[in-house]
Amino acid sequence: MKILAIETSCDETALALVEAGGGLRQPMFKVLKNLVSSQIAVHRPFGGVVPSIAKREHLKNLPIIFKKISGSSTSLGKLNFPKIDLIAVTVGPGLEPALWTGVNFAKELKKKIFPKIPLIGVNHLEGHLYSFLLTTRYKLQIKNTFPAIALIVSGGHTILLYVPSFTKWKKIGETRDDAAGEAFDKVAKMLNLPYPGGPEIQKLAAQGDGEAVKFPRPMIHDKNYDFSFSGLKTSVLYYLRDNPRTDKADIAASFQKAVVDVLVAKTIRAAKEYDTKSVILSGGVAANAFLRETLGNETRKINRNFLVPPMDFNTDNATMIAAAAYIQNLKRKRRAIRAQANLNL
Repeated sequence: MKILAIETSCDETALALVEAGGGLRQPMFKVLKNLVSSQIAVHRPFGGVVPSIAKREHLKNLPIIFKKISGSSTSLGKLNFPKIDLIAVTVGPGLEPALWTGVNFAKELKKKIFPKIPLIGVNHLEGHLYSFLLTTRYKLQIKNTFPAIALIVSGGHTILLYVPSFTKWKKIGETRDDAAGEAFDKVAKMLNLPYPGGPEIQKLAAQGDGEAVKFPRPMIHDKNYDFSFSGLKTSVLYYLRDNPRTDKADIAASFQKAVVDVLVAKTIRAAKEYDTKSVILSGGVAANAFLRETLGNETRKINRNFLVPPMDFNTDNATMIAAAAYIQNLKRKRRAIRAQANLNL
């Protein structure tokens, strides 16, 4: 089936056209078109995402991107659009003004252009969860995937999930305050680095010594699987105040290592405790090379498969929304078949 997906949960306006198949036994995806309009330059002067500006940019960009993806002369006019079977749009979590622009645009598409095509809402975090399916390497690991532990790390979320199958997942831990990505952005601001801070911290950290400053590892030894990065962020603030001459590259590297140590320790412990076959890493912070390398190495040490999306599919995009929509649609169909079977008993 072909899926048209829309993602506007934060500051990326994204549309994708994805061909999906294989069913729940081995879902496979072919990305036909993947367009993302970034708002980084617009939000950078403010040091973070401004919801009202994000909404304005989505309203401006959605018709433009749809025109590109459809090959039409106008945004909602004559179309040379390939046949689609499903429209999917992110419905949350995210910034409410941003989300509604995507939802309303999807409704308008259905009403004016695709009245007979089903429209479904998709959980943004499920999009991140299933984004590992967007790599061709995944088909080689299909038989050894579940159960899995999934670590989703982004600017707004740091979550550990136990994933027994494609159709089920259970949250076993989450951040109690700042998400990992949020902490990266705030520490970057302390270091006078531009927004978004994650890539800038990684770049600067590559020039520093991760052992130079002994920052705390919050909750790393707690028996639960929750996270907390607010105290670490505050520790960096006080260290900068008391040690103004310390090399900023060393501070960036030490901070990055502290975050990664906590994320990796809890994820690996969960993989052992739940006796999983694999570890899944996704979300915007999954683009951090140090996290990818460290978690990948530690996962392989305990003989688990390490599944991570290609770099292009870590940050917010619509292809992952299409992947989650396909899984959701299959689950709905299976429930409908079972319900019909019960009626026929």
